[in-house]
Amino acid sequence: MQEKSHLRTKFKELRKAIDTTSVSALICQNIRDFDLYQKAENVMLFYPTKYEINLLDLLKDNKKFFFPRVNGEDLQVCPYSENVEFKKSAYKINEPCSNPVSSDILDLVLVPALAVDKKGFRLGYGGGFYDRFLSQCKNVISVVPIYDNFILEDIPHQDFDINVDFIISNLKRLTIK
Repeated sequence: MQEKSHLRTKFKELRKAIDTTSVSALICQNIRDFDLYQKAENVMLFYPTKYEINLLDLLKDNKKFFFPRVNGEDLQVCPYSENVEFKKSAYKINEPCSNPVSSDILDLVLVPALAVDKKGFRLGYGGGFYDRFLSQCKNVISVVPIYDNFILEDIPHQDFDINVDFIISNLKRLTIK
């Protein structure tokens, strides 16, 4: 979709002007205050790229954490520990070198996005990895952490796009489903 491509370019440029450190700290606190995060034992984070929300401070919490790793068209769920090495993928994202486990273990997945709409449809990076992943994870709670002004009324979406359950910004939480 041409419009999605234009939106990706726009939001990648807009987020360069944001103080990622302070906004990420506020979002991490709002995640910690979220009752479903508090109850979750197994949480999947994403490793931030430049200008992206940084959730790595959550690793201090008393939970088991996991990171995604691309394997062909799919995402694998890889356990995190302080000893796990990360290597840059073909997409220039740090991915864990640990052995993957079943996604059934996850309680909550924090999903990256460039923008999101009020129905929970994400503007991702265009690979469809998280849409395929979430379509297979029926019992997991999905959350997009996002800058508040990147929550839109509507984002163009297709039948295969999966909307998330919650949006947590630096200012608030929205429940979608």
